[in-house]
Amino acid sequence: MSSRHATAPARPVDDHRRRIEDALRPLAGRIAETVPIAAALGRRLAVDVSAPLDLPVFRNSAMDGYAVAAESVAIVPATLPLAGVVAAGNTEGLVLPPGAAVKVMTGAPVPPGADCVVPVEHTESDGVTVTIRTSRAPGDFVREPGTDVRAGQLLAGAGTLLRPRHIAALAAVGLGELSVTRRVRAAVLTTGDELRPAGAALLPGQIFNSNGIALAAALSDNGVEVVSVAHSTDEHAEFRLRLAEAVAQADVVFTSGGVSMGDFEVVKEVLSAQGGEFGSVALQPGGPQGLSTVDGVPVLSFPGNPVSTMVSFEVFARPILRELAGLPALPITELPLLQGVRSPAGKRQFLRGKLTEGGVALVSGQGSHLIAAMARADVLIDIPAAVTEVPAGTIVEVRPL
Repeated sequence: MSSRHATAPARPVDDHRRRIEDALRPLAGRIAETVPIAAALGRRLAVDVSAPLDLPVFRNSAMDGYAVAAESVAIVPATLPLAGVVAAGNTEGLVLPPGAAVKVMTGAPVPPGADCVVPVEHTESDGVTVTIRTSRAPGDFVREPGTDVRAGQLLAGAGTLLRPRHIAALAAVGLGELSVTRRVRAAVLTTGDELRPAGAALLPGQIFNSNGIALAAALSDNGVEVVSVAHSTDEHAEFRLRLAEAVAQADVVFTSGGVSMGDFEVVKEVLSAQGGEFGSVALQPGGPQGLSTVDGVPVLSFPGNPVSTMVSFEVFARPILRELAGLPALPITELPLLQGVRSPAGKRQFLRGKLTEGGVALVSGQGSHLIAAMARADVLIDIPAAVTEVPAGTIVEVRPL
């Protein structure tokens, strides 16, 4: 796929995807890091985590009510003297006198001498005594220590993808930090003299740089830490400088633009001289592709048209990045295509589509520059390279965006 073989047959899409996977899969061996539990959502545990203490930590009430000895309310109604009130967080160590009651709040310690709690709705009180109208058995509405988890018991195993429910359990046993697998770190580098940042004034022939922010968003959405988003002109010296900065920070670098057959293809020209491979993949949109290694860091080079960049990411990078992040693979489904479509021979086409009640419909405008049209799509429709015509009603593979 070297630039010296520009007329070579286009590489099949799956072949190029496997090459990218082979380049990125070694990143699975990245080391762990310790993060505050508040920053651990969506991360993978690097080690097993066991409970450092019992949960609940102490006997506490499951209800607002009155802590009593069950034997004192065996015959009801029973009127008992009030010996005090215990709120949640109370640490005074009140002890229940025989034949009395203590008012307790949900989560409050159940005083020694009490073996059950009578819910407040089954009682009447004048503030001095309480009348219990329902008998209770020992253990009713009392949460005993360790009934949720015992100290030393496994809470979450290594490799667990931390969701809010895991964070809740880990925080409940007092863990402030967690050892998690470090996220893949990616740098984004766009190229092109014509690109301007959002908010800048456009001169004739200039366009806004959407690819940098779009790639960064796509990476973040798939479990990757974006360490830099930069831009280079088409000058070789500047591109080399920006590339060196990106490689120094990242596990993988994504470039956009400068990979085709034009006169100012800075990415292709610089990286080909360093052993990078560039050429055509049998893909539409997104045919021109590059794959290089710089100082041991993989560099994935996508074409500069906005839709080509995003389709390239979806097809080549998203699956392996989700695997490395421990995220589930996105499902590929089969649905009827609601309109007929023609497809170029020898190219695997990914059309933008929208799910409907009856199947999947094409989003008008399939050109590689039509990024606004892509915003109306929610799936990519996969048309095999050997297929040149797809009649309406044909079952097609659909990938979520």
